[in-house]
Amino acid sequence: MRPITCMIVDDEPLAVRLLESYVERTPELQLMASYTDSITAINAIKAQKPELLFLDIQMPNIDGMELAHILPEDTRVVFTTAFKEYAFESYEVNALDFLLKPVRYNKFLASVEKARKALDMSQATAQSTPQHPNTIFIRVDGEWRNIPIEQIVYVNGMKDYVLFCLDNLPRPLVTHLTMKAVEDMLPKDRFLRVHRSYIVAVDKIRKVDRNDCIYIGDEVIHVPDGYLQAFRQFLESRAIERK
Repeated sequence: MRPITCMIVDDEPLAVRLLESYVERTPELQLMASYTDSITAINAIKAQKPELLFLDIQMPNIDGMELAHILPEDTRVVFTTAFKEYAFESYEVNALDFLLKPVRYNKFLASVEKARKALDMSQATAQSTPQHPNTIFIRVDGEWRNIPIEQIVYVNGMKDYVLFCLDNLPRPLVTHLTMKAVEDMLPKDRFLRVHRSYIVAVDKIRKVDRNDCIYIGDEVIHVPDGYLQAFRQFLESRAIERK
């Protein structure tokens, strides 16, 4: 069985060394690199696309939650932290697991097993899933609504709910979902997460000003630093495609 490629990102060198020792003891894992600086880690993760990331939450510059929002689609996250109050927030980014420090090896192995099952399931789904559908179903006021994807202008996350703003409705549709779940539902070539609380339909953007503010629908959305690099790269790629 091919080992799972992984990286470690934690600003505490002792925590990094402990996880490295666990990876060495686990034939099912292949360590690509370890980082104590989240900014340095971002470029490496995007370039090498590890299948699994052991990620600390409280870090300077960009914390683990912010970094998790801009990871490659196929990189699974296991959070490692000394603060259990982050457990609920970790579900927003669809984390695979949540390990409390000091991390015990048996808990570490359980996370690796979850990663293996998730990757196997993802591979099986990719082989059998047809082209992305043109509509999605969301539950609104106790009933299921079939929403054409082409009508979605942007999605706004508000705690445990998200608002679907459509170009044919005066008011948004409110449903109980996480932003990560919505992000997975929408086609990546047409929608982009530009903020912790916003996913936008790229073709519905009217303009982007010099302050990195997006004008879309009735909203002006400022793209924060954690999403800015990916957003600019996306815009540049689209500009090249349309030359």
